[in-house]
Amino acid sequence: MIVVDETRDRQRHRIRYSNLRNVVVGTTQIRSVVDVEDLDAPTAAARQPKEVKFVTNLAPSHGVVQDVKKLLQNSAVEWDFHEGESAWQAYLPMLVFSGVILLVFIFLLRRLGGAGSPMQFGRSRGKLYAMEDLAITFDDVAGIDEAVAEGREIVDFLKSPEKYQRLGGRIPRGVLLVGPPGTGKTLLAKAIAGEAGVPFFGLSGSDFVEMFVGVGAARVRDMFQQAEQKAPCIIFIDELDALGKSRGNSIMGSHDEREQTLNALLVEMDGFDSNRGVIVMAATNRPEILDGALLRPGRFDRQVLVDRPDIMGRAAILKVHVKHVKLDESVDIDQIAAITPGFAGADLANLVNEAALLAARREKPAVTMEEFNESVERAMAGLEKKQRVMNDDEKLRVAYHEAGHALVAYSLPNTDPVHKVSIIPRGMAALGYTLQRPEGDRFLMTQAELESNIQVLMAGTIAEELVFQDVSTGAKNDLERATKIARSMVTEYGMSRLGRINLSGSTSSAFLPSLTEEATAYHSEQTAREV
Repeated sequence: MIVVDETRDRQRHRIRYSNLRNVVVGTTQIRSVVDVEDLDAPTAAARQPKEVKFVTNLAPSHGVVQDVKKLLQNSAVEWDFHEGESAWQAYLPMLVFSGVILLVFIFLLRRLGGAGSPMQFGRSRGKLYAMEDLAITFDDVAGIDEAVAEGREIVDFLKSPEKYQRLGGRIPRGVLLVGPPGTGKTLLAKAIAGEAGVPFFGLSGSDFVEMFVGVGAARVRDMFQQAEQKAPCIIFIDELDALGKSRGNSIMGSHDEREQTLNALLVEMDGFDSNRGVIVMAATNRPEILDGALLRPGRFDRQVLVDRPDIMGRAAILKVHVKHVKLDESVDIDQIAAITPGFAGADLANLVNEAALLAARREKPAVTMEEFNESVERAMAGLEKKQRVMNDDEKLRVAYHEAGHALVAYSLPNTDPVHKVSIIPRGMAALGYTLQRPEGDRFLMTQAELESNIQVLMAGTIAEELVFQDVSTGAKNDLERATKIARSMVTEYGMSRLGRINLSGSTSSAFLPSLTEEATAYHSEQTAREV
């Protein structure tokens, strides 16, 4: 038997079985201590036995272990048999650890976007609303009567389609709700589904756009497959401009994945039968950037304008939102509607909520007109900053500045009445403000009215110059607004020496100005200064 000494230079020793001590036989290894001669001694007489430990591996066979046991018994060597751990016991910790890692990975995958697994990335994210969640009717939609009338026609088709099919007519496949933010486009779509009593799939245009190629198109196809199974139903896509932007007009080049998703939507809207009762509704506040193929007849072939309400519409919306608010007898809904021109439905809902919060903060039993007036001022000018410390010179300068605005606005005939003048800072940058409230809704403005507005805006900085022989930076916002009005008068409304032309058209390139802009740039700037 040959043993290799690994302690120094891997020396080889030939030994007899009688030299073996402390032999332990295992299922896969044999461990032992061997007495060998010290070959490093200078003389043979000085050589003494030394211990060398060795380990040898066995093949995993029951027959080999039995042969080793018989050999050791015949050699009269003291030995012992040690039963080692089984293969299952050796691999069990590793299997448990791998299982824990797999469970953690599955949990994280389910939390990330709710996809469930990589095989479900192509599933639509459209939410199917339950009927109890669609307890919204046309009675809850106010201020947009024309849009509601269009919605009633869609409901009538979903309830009795045979009335239209009998005469050979068909309902529009797609209805595009167009209007500023907060005017109630999503609310109108839910009211249509609630009145018709049909399933309602709601999702956003951004739900289709992903970084993975082909996922958006797969979600579009899956969405329409689910809708056809639930027909008659309504598919509502909010913020359609995130998906349906015009192709090929991007400055940085085309977005292939978004264009593939848009192509899939176009194909699906062409493919399904409109008489089956699947109606696609979408909402956007930027219809000018939508692809022309979406707006052609056969797809979104009907556009419904959901505009900001007029004074009667605002009063109707306020009556809806104050149903569950305790109002004081002094509250006049018509007066609140008159002092909130340009407010959308969401703005009015927030106005009522802010007034209720103010009344609760002041521990009043009911909401009074004072809270509504303060909420209107907060919405228009921003939150008051009564704790801001200003020196006396700044206060005096701001007071003269705001007095200049108020005096000119009061003196000119074509301006809105002055409601309130304050030098208390509001919002992010305003150190004071002059609040003008229009007497009614206006849809047109004359050249004289625009010029009067510019004069009112410039009156503050002129008052500073007359009193202090100097101007401050407080007129920054006034100058911006006055410049915007003057530029619009020249380039959009034709109120200049250039004549009745419009110069605000877009150029063919995002980097190169058009010849018309180059030729008229100097004249428009000069005319704007004169205005």
